[in-house]
Amino acid sequence: MDDTDLTLEQLDRDGALREAIGRVDEGQGTRAELLRGAAVGSAAFLTALALPGGGAAAPAARDRDILNYALVLEYLQSTFYTETEREGALRGKAKRASAVLGAVERAHVVALRDALGSAAVSRPLFNFKGVTEQQTPFLRTAVAFEDLAVAAYKGQATRIQAKPLLVAAVSIHSVEARHAAWMRYLFGITPAADAFDEALSRPQVESIVAKTRFIVSRSRTARSGRSPRLTG
Repeated sequence: MDDTDLTLEQLDRDGALREAIGRVDEGQGTRAELLRGAAVGSAAFLTALALPGGGAAAPAARDRDILNYALVLEYLQSTFYTETEREGALRGKAKRASAVLGAVERAHVVALRDALGSAAVSRPLFNFKGVTEQQTPFLRTAVAFEDLAVAAYKGQATRIQAKPLLVAAVSIHSVEARHAAWMRYLFGITPAADAFDEALSRPQVESIVAKTRFIVSRSRTARSGRSPRLTG
């Protein structure tokens, strides 16, 4: 097996992705297989950048900063969907969508952490203030999170220095855009009403996240002990 030919077991060291796949409704084998393939594919693509022989050096300082910024956003999303699944309050299409999106966001976290190595910030603590316990607040929040992620990735695209990292970030951006359209549809909002989307700057995104007060503890890098700016 080639170094970049990763398996679900290699990527999913803590079992998070397999747990989500196992939560897909009984009898939905095709959907579970699709979810498994999507989780491995998206994570493997970014993870390969950090593997020996993967053809990429460690990210430069500015790229590390951007990747950690993205990582905190992915922590926010992945924890939101994980908590929602564990609460068990969703039903129907929203329940199935949460399982799929949660697994994909956890795959993004795995990939970004592997690309950053010891420079990756730790996961903050979150308090979602009950929005994961009811379907309507969940959908409203999911729309906001996915729209925010799309605008945030778009806002950093021109700042990424390493082309392989830019390609990887754009691949995540397109997935987040599909997530946003899906959650908008489930919430009853037109998925794409405008011809063009605006990017959001990092200060704008940080301000929005801070106002939610969902992040209740600071994340730090294992190596430096410094906190990223996006901490709520």
